[in-house]
Amino acid sequence: MKPDHARNMRLIGHSDQGGRRDGIQIMVEKGFAYIGHLFSQGFSIVDVRDPKNPKPAGYVAAPANTWNVHLQVADNLLLVIHGKDVFADSAFADEASYYKAAAGTALGTARHEKARDWDAGLAVYDISTPGQPRRIGFMPVSGGIHRIWWTGGKWAYVSALLDGFSDFIFMTVDMSDPANPREAGRYWLPGMNLEAGEKPNWAANAKYGLHHAIVDGDTAWGAWRDAGLVVIDVADRSKPNLVVHRNWSPPFQGGTHNCLPLPDRDLLVVLDEAVLDDFEDGLKNIWIFDVKDRANPIPVATMPVPQDAHYATRGAHYGPHNIHENRPDTFQSSSIIFSTWQNAGVRVFDISDQYRPREVGALVPPPPTGLMDKRPGKKPIIQSCDIFVDKAGLIYVTDYNAGLYVMEFNG
Repeated sequence: MKPDHARNMRLIGHSDQGGRRDGIQIMVEKGFAYIGHLFSQGFSIVDVRDPKNPKPAGYVAAPANTWNVHLQVADNLLLVIHGKDVFADSAFADEASYYKAAAGTALGTARHEKARDWDAGLAVYDISTPGQPRRIGFMPVSGGIHRIWWTGGKWAYVSALLDGFSDFIFMTVDMSDPANPREAGRYWLPGMNLEAGEKPNWAANAKYGLHHAIVDGDTAWGAWRDAGLVVIDVADRSKPNLVVHRNWSPPFQGGTHNCLPLPDRDLLVVLDEAVLDDFEDGLKNIWIFDVKDRANPIPVATMPVPQDAHYATRGAHYGPHNIHENRPDTFQSSSIIFSTWQNAGVRVFDISDQYRPREVGALVPPPPTGLMDKRPGKKPIIQSCDIFVDKAGLIYVTDYNAGLYVMEFNG
């Protein structure tokens, strides 16, 4: 299998995930990859003990009208989100109708407008037998969860859609009893609690909702989509408090998706996600912030955009989607950043000099053999989505249509 473009990287393996080639978040643990699906309503397990020959090893179906796009692995447990399968709903055939509206409004949870036809909450699986998840617990969340940050231990952190709120908010979850996770605390931007009479002071087409937060110590670095960066103090998990809110949309395009702290360098890598086809939402950036003072984050650079082709005119999504998040027991670096750029594949950056980041690796896989995304107007163009780099440096990349790729970086 020959990539469309490669620089200091090579493809070593591929899996069609048992015919369910759509993938969002991926976690690799003890030789097995756990992959949330965007269109296949569930999650898959792939045996990657031989990374050159990954093999489908199982599939767990989601309830009707429900997706399991995001998941986390630690402590022999797998946490899986349950939320509305947005793109199976004809109302969202045009992605803009989801990304240009508050989730609570779009899904009818903000003011209880619609009957609930999906499963909503956090599922917990025992994976002490690798590759064989066994469900042991569930925490209901009224509108559902979008993404989780959990690296083991007592505390998990989720973006939760609650009845009466305009969009996803920050929630701390007590995992002391994995069979019975429970909410411990919550934080939202003022204006989001519609049921309490709060009124948004942002435009109706701005998506002011938490994608997810990465937590380091007692600080949660929240990627709040069109609201930018929200820094939250979680020293008291029952009462998260705002440290600072920074937003650059407008004049920039919003869509903040990841906020990765590099604590040994007092830096924060912040990615704004491209969410619309044909470059409709314009250039999105991966920013580098100086966070010596967490209450005063200062942008100092952006990653260079791909120069090997004019990806903005290729169609489908072009621009950043995700970064490897330096989880414990994975590849960890405060100078090498792995990222996915959808139709521009995978990009690796060296930020040893945070003021002058450099692209040092790239790989654009070949086009998908078919489409899992059946929405009108979709094209067979690579859409590299999530990225996970294991301790040995092997890179696992999902795609909306093309299955799982395993890669190496030789930079």
